[in-house]
Amino acid sequence: MTKKAPAPPGLFRIRALTGAKVRPNLFPMRVVSTLIASLSVAALIAGADWPARAQTTSPETQTNQPAGRQKILDELFERLAKAQDSDEARGLTGAILRVWARSGSDTADLLMERVATLMRQKDLKPAQDLLDRLIDIEPQWAEAWSRRASMRFLGHDHSGAMEDLVHVLTLEPRHFMALVGVGAILESEDNHAQALRVFRRALEINPQLDDIREKIEKLTIEVDGREI
Repeated sequence: MTKKAPAPPGLFRIRALTGAKVRPNLFPMRVVSTLIASLSVAALIAGADWPARAQTTSPETQTNQPAGRQKILDELFERLAKAQDSDEARGLTGAILRVWARSGSDTADLLMERVATLMRQKDLKPAQDLLDRLIDIEPQWAEAWSRRASMRFLGHDHSGAMEDLVHVLTLEPRHFMALVGVGAILESEDNHAQALRVFRRALEINPQLDDIREKIEKLTIEVDGREI
């Protein structure tokens, strides 16, 4: 049976997922030179969620996840929300990333390992070709979409990267780094008020994102007094 990919995202889908009012002229986007530039490729492989719906994923998303995997993620996110220090939060974040990094398919996991090798070697074109294949094979694996978002950032295809990030968030609403990526794109377009909303959502999912906390403080000062 052919696996069905999530519906293609558009501006209204971005708004529904993030709460951000994305301007129609947001695409194509200029180079992201601030936060995205500071994110490692590995970091962009992981994700974000929305606070109002943070503790559990939707029933539709859960049907695409093995029950044991979903239970582990729910427990990890519950512990992350209560983490008392950065060391504990980093450990829990790493555990979440490791769960996300497994597709449930040995073939897909091996292909992803090859992608990681190619990316370390900066062989970006063959890496993206493999990612395209991975998404065809495992369209419900958020990690594949997230890695391709990273590749598209690196290739300055920021419109495509935003689309892939929305796919990530459709499949895994708690993908906090994907949410950070959306916020960074909005910020790069001087859409500071909406970027602030998205960064706040990421921080509610992972309260130990200190860099994002600083970003929120800076943007709050910039946005203060403007009409949001």
